[in-house]
Amino acid sequence: MTLTLPAAEAARELVEPVLREAVGRLDPLSARVARYHFGWADDQGAASGGGKALRPTLAVLSGRAAGADVERCLPAAAAVELVHAFSLLHDDVMDDDPVRRHRPAAWTVFGRPHALLCGNALLTLAGELLLEQGTPGGAAAARALNEAVLSLVAGQALDLEFQDRDDVTREECLRMSRCKTASLLACACSIGVTAAGGPARLADALAAFGTEAGLAFQLADDLLGIWGSTEATGKPVLADLRTRKKSLPVVAALTGPTAAGRRLAELLARPEPLTESDLRDAARLVEEAGGRAWAEAEAGRRLDAATRCLDDADLPADVRAEFLHLARFIASRDH
Repeated sequence: MTLTLPAAEAARELVEPVLREAVGRLDPLSARVARYHFGWADDQGAASGGGKALRPTLAVLSGRAAGADVERCLPAAAAVELVHAFSLLHDDVMDDDPVRRHRPAAWTVFGRPHALLCGNALLTLAGELLLEQGTPGGAAAARALNEAVLSLVAGQALDLEFQDRDDVTREECLRMSRCKTASLLACACSIGVTAAGGPARLADALAAFGTEAGLAFQLADDLLGIWGSTEATGKPVLADLRTRKKSLPVVAALTGPTAAGRRLAELLARPEPLTESDLRDAARLVEEAGGRAWAEAEAGRRLDAATRCLDDADLPADVRAEFLHLARFIASRDH
């Protein structure tokens, strides 16, 4: 998903130089992996296009919510994006996912060890960007980002655990998504306030907004993982079913009291690889068992909850409108 919103374009232009400067501090090979992963270069190092800027956009908006100058928000915005990049590098290795953003994942180009090392380096750079400011706000922002990383790691651990379990509940799956996806979005939505030394009440409201919007985002992403096109996802159709991922629509279908859910469980439990026909049957069974309808409705509920989180928040009207516009965008399945 590449954002085409004006706010995202502006944030990308502002944050990318900060990211490039940070990546330039790395050893040559790690920097090469990072440039490829960010979409700045191809596998030979030649210049290429850039990536999306969702989390930096939210971080910049967060700073604006506290009345901070945009320039002051850029290290925090870049730090959040560095953590996101770290998580994707490691996720692709752990999941054996060969594709990222419509092209080969970094580990397939440079090898698993170099992809993991690059991820570790980007995580370290994120902390540096915040702490080198030498301000109380920078230190507080670094602590907040560390908490988000720990939550993200816990969510990934749950995701890995779920692969070997047949009894995952809907509540457990939501908790995993809250940790793995929503925690970093919540941090992005509040870190600008924290870095600027803004009021804790505002940071808390924006973090709550980010948590709900993050869950809506994950639900939309899980729907795309089954029914999305290759053009939208950059991955093969029915991608999540190919790996038998226990995504939210699948778990909702498996845990419901329906015959379709029971047939789905039997199909996914087969030891042999799933054929194309099996995959189409699995998608149909998820829908028949109510998994698709539940996920769509739950995404709407989470988006409504995100909106309510901003009702009492003291922030400029234009910033509020941009936060809500972004939330609606990321919860949409039309991208």
